[in-house]
Amino acid sequence: MELHCAIAICLQEAYLKEALLEPLLRRMRIGQVLPTLLRHPDCSLLDVGCGWEARLLKSVEPYVKRGVGIDFKAPSIATPKLTTITATLADRLPFSDAEFDVVTLLAVLEHLSQPRAMVKEIARVLKPGGQVILTVPSLAAKPVLEFLAYQVGIVSEAEIRDHKCYYDRKSLEVLFAGSGLAIDQHRYFQLGMNNFLLATKVDARPAAASGQDAVSGRASR
Repeated sequence: MELHCAIAICLQEAYLKEALLEPLLRRMRIGQVLPTLLRHPDCSLLDVGCGWEARLLKSVEPYVKRGVGIDFKAPSIATPKLTTITATLADRLPFSDAEFDVVTLLAVLEHLSQPRAMVKEIARVLKPGGQVILTVPSLAAKPVLEFLAYQVGIVSEAEIRDHKCYYDRKSLEVLFAGSGLAIDQHRYFQLGMNNFLLATKVDARPAAASGQDAVSGRASR
């Protein structure tokens, strides 16, 4: 029993140990999104791919009404404001329609086999007028990250090997087209190595209602 416990502890420590540059890169990502999050006081927040420490959730706890993190490696958190769900990021998120004011997706999109499905799911769980805040490595980052991971060892090799795709503004626009999310802002940061994107869920109901009113008006004439 003691041997099994010792092995489990060693495996856990090895799993949780991060490459040298990872904490810095994470702090820089969080620093990019916090100003936007703070414009949504007392919001309901979903952090997709919250990570094994759920750093973003913990950082914004004083400013949100409710925060939920989901990840296959999510820590166990249950406070009056914060909860986490341990689950893989499959095609469908385990939440109701229009449940959240803000969704964050930080350094996650590049790991997904079906990013289009995830973007549509984010649109589904956002309230009308809600926003998604996203960061994802740019095309320029690919050779840099691979060098830092495979040759220098200061970025997680496992993380980089799991990257399915890198993005630029055009490819993100294509990805979001027809999703129900309108891109409000895009910029590069970290010397062009990372994308920041802010998009808002479009509420088509008023437009549809206006169109129906117009039809009814014509019919009455």
